[in-house]
Amino acid sequence: MHFYQNERVALFIDGANLYATAKTLGFDIDYKRLLTFFRQKGNLVRALYYTAIAEDQEYSSIRPLIDWLDYNGYSMVTKPTKEFTDSLGRRKVKGNMDIELAVDAMKLGPSLDHIVIFTGDGDFRALVAALQESGKRVSVVSTLQTQPPMVADELRRQADQFIDLADLEQMIGRDQGRPQSRAANARPSPARNVAEPARFDDEDDVAEEV
Repeated sequence: MHFYQNERVALFIDGANLYATAKTLGFDIDYKRLLTFFRQKGNLVRALYYTAIAEDQEYSSIRPLIDWLDYNGYSMVTKPTKEFTDSLGRRKVKGNMDIELAVDAMKLGPSLDHIVIFTGDGDFRALVAALQESGKRVSVVSTLQTQPPMVADELRRQADQFIDLADLEQMIGRDQGRPQSRAANARPSPARNVAEPARFDDEDDVAEEV
């Protein structure tokens, strides 16, 4: 993993994707340690966290996490999920944040040297290429340590640097023996108010209720 000491760095975190990746690897993210780790790597300008939330419910399980991150060094980017019924009568929930992340990365790009994107979604390959064409270094954080890998091969190959989340567990994973605020450990469920995150279809980024 290579960072230049004085380069301007920003983190763009696909919240649902990061949660799913860490869960598959068997550990929880300590978001305070994550921020501290990357602050030590360079001049951290911004850490943005993207997630969709269900606003039609009185209480959302992700709300404590959103509030905690907002007060502890993260810039939160949220939007309400959309619910609809497909042609087969199945209830679906849509909660994709790809456009918001891509637009923000392009807007902030001119003031940055190094963009770190936490996602394995191959749809971001074009964004990575565009940022590189403007002279930026781009790192992608996901994992190859699962079957199948959580990162799309085309995204991994496009990035200047691929960082396997499994290699960061000791630095940013939650210490099971150390108490931490419940909000900081809340589970980011992007599309519904349940303990587990919604399942997204790779083709249309839609979550199906189960």
